[in-house]
Amino acid sequence: MESIWTRPQRPAAAARETLSRDQIVKATMELLDTEGAAGLSMRKLAARLDSGATSLYWHVQTKDDLLDLVIDEVYGEIDVPDADLAGWRAGVLLLAHNLRAAVLRHGWIPEVIYIRPSIGPNAVRMGSRGLALFEAAGFTDTEIDYALGAVLAFVFGNANSQAAWRASLRRAGTTEDEWKAVVLKEADQVTTGHQEMRDSIDRRRVVDAERLQNEQFSYGLDSLLDGLEKRLTR
Repeated sequence: MESIWTRPQRPAAAARETLSRDQIVKATMELLDTEGAAGLSMRKLAARLDSGATSLYWHVQTKDDLLDLVIDEVYGEIDVPDADLAGWRAGVLLLAHNLRAAVLRHGWIPEVIYIRPSIGPNAVRMGSRGLALFEAAGFTDTEIDYALGAVLAFVFGNANSQAAWRASLRRAGTTEDEWKAVVLKEADQVTTGHQEMRDSIDRRRVVDAERLQNEQFSYGLDSLLDGLEKRLTR
């Protein structure tokens, strides 16, 4: 599985200077954001760029090349501050919330993030800066890697499921709150005799769907960081 990041980049050719890699990345992102991963094809991309396939293939050889480029472009949207400026915990919070927001902006990410290695320059930069935050916190050796891995796994697990859920709502032509109303009504019918579940449903009923998801994410992330911080004091 050769990556575009390890393959020597072709030099620009005079006849093809009207089409750049940046243009290709921008158009691919727009296509994915509009149609999702299933809608991505070299033919559609060439049409969007108003370019022939020959010019496109000069820059990218396969669809996998496109995915490598746009996945790294998403990583480039994520801000990771220096630990000496923000402090390690505030820095990790910013990294986590920015990463979640990026996944939710680009709902196709869950479909492609695990099938391509994230070794582009933006991914490497984000990873390096994230590791530096945990090193500054006092984690050592492999615990630096495990701590960052735990946070990334939590963020992707939460955001990927939410992105997939939002995509299903768009296909169904319904809103988050409309979906919630239907689910709560059905839950009322099947939870008779289970008071704990009914109490939970009543608590959720008074909070809008987006706020509930944001609060759940923040609660889980804070709890995870509390646990990691406690490990430092042992």
